[in-house]
Amino acid sequence: MTDPIDLTIKDLLQHFQAGTLSPSEYWLAVEDRIAAFEPSLSALYAYDPESARKQAEASSERWARGEPQGPLDGIPVSLKELIATKGTPVPLGTAAVDLVPALEDAPIAARLKEDGAVIFAKTTCPDYGMLSSGLSSFHPLSRNPWDITQNPGGSSAGAAAAGAAGYGPLHIGTDIGGSVRLPAGWTGLFGLKPSHGRIPVDPYYVGRCAGPMTRTVEDAAWAMATLSRPDWRDGTSLPPNDIDWMDLAITVRGLKIGVMLEAGCGLEAEPEVRDAVLAAAKRFEKAGAKLVDVGPVITRQMLDGLDQFWRAKFWGDIAPLSDERRAKILPYIYDWAKGGADISGVDAVKGFGQTIEMRKTCGALFAGVDAVLSPTNPIVSYPAEWASPTNDPQKPFEHIAFTVPWNMSEQPAASINCGFSRSGMPIGLQIVAPRFNDMLVLKLAKQFETWTGGIQQWPKPPAA
Repeated sequence: MTDPIDLTIKDLLQHFQAGTLSPSEYWLAVEDRIAAFEPSLSALYAYDPESARKQAEASSERWARGEPQGPLDGIPVSLKELIATKGTPVPLGTAAVDLVPALEDAPIAARLKEDGAVIFAKTTCPDYGMLSSGLSSFHPLSRNPWDITQNPGGSSAGAAAAGAAGYGPLHIGTDIGGSVRLPAGWTGLFGLKPSHGRIPVDPYYVGRCAGPMTRTVEDAAWAMATLSRPDWRDGTSLPPNDIDWMDLAITVRGLKIGVMLEAGCGLEAEPEVRDAVLAAAKRFEKAGAKLVDVGPVITRQMLDGLDQFWRAKFWGDIAPLSDERRAKILPYIYDWAKGGADISGVDAVKGFGQTIEMRKTCGALFAGVDAVLSPTNPIVSYPAEWASPTNDPQKPFEHIAFTVPWNMSEQPAASINCGFSRSGMPIGLQIVAPRFNDMLVLKLAKQFETWTGGIQQWPKPPAA
């Protein structure tokens, strides 16, 4: 058998059923992997190997009886720390909040437990999840396993680092402007932001989604059957579905696929990124798809309006805190948020209105194409210590122009690795489909993964 760390969820379940590998044996391999990487990566919060061993033992007993609890029984899973698990504090990535144990499981945690998953840790994020970075005032600095001097991105920073390092096959992040896709792109993972409401979240908010971050498309698809079950706590959740998430076959011949290389504002795509995305698009063209150059769906006015709205909203959240509490927030975040103090209610509403404008332009684009390909991230990488790719709190969202429109339009989008830079860092291809057509994103990603063979060699422990 190959290294257990390289096994997919489907492979693992087959081994569990056949008795050739138990959940306990697999967990111990993951535990060794964490021990090798974690001192350098700092991807985890509330890591509890003892609890994981007990969960894996219980799963091993169920499999031995031929009575697995569900489709993820025995599969180790990490959750971004913003996703509550009963009894564990949710620090929101910041030193400014009290550490109060959560009273109940969030929808995602509840569904995973129902299906027997081994939840072994939470994963790190920046303050309030408001950065695309591994920098936090509460958590140690999280780093990219491909090069620990570089940033994993965020805000699902720890999930990305853990996934790329092989801490098990499944990691769940959240995404309001790219926080699953951006770090997935920078760490070589497959990261899915499904249609808004497909995976119930609590608390829910405009554009806020959760999604799987995995090494293979199939692992993410397998998890969706569990994650997409409805929960009344999310008032935006979609109706129950009977989607066959593992039906990943597709013929791309005849599809009209837009290729977007200009974001419309923010950071321009670097030449290495453009070249990798174009090469990926050519694979679809070779298979019979028709490529169409498409323009941006976001403008400077839209991005600045969203920035204004988010500043005002966040300042309203932290203004009631004492001066002492606010002083504990990461300075970059606090400096950005202070700009919201002088934004009028009228201007904040105008800023929110720009989310509707994004929705309109996204809808208009998909009136003429079946799917869109674009860069996930405009740049190859940036230093681990930086708060964002610009490291400038007055220009905080210059890197999200390719990703954030699809949150506001509620459309499914994913990032999949499409190559490496000369410096050896992964480059992400974003695949976007019409609202509710999550399966088209998964099918196109799976087809691309089949053509490329996926990543053949994952990062090695920094100490090796």
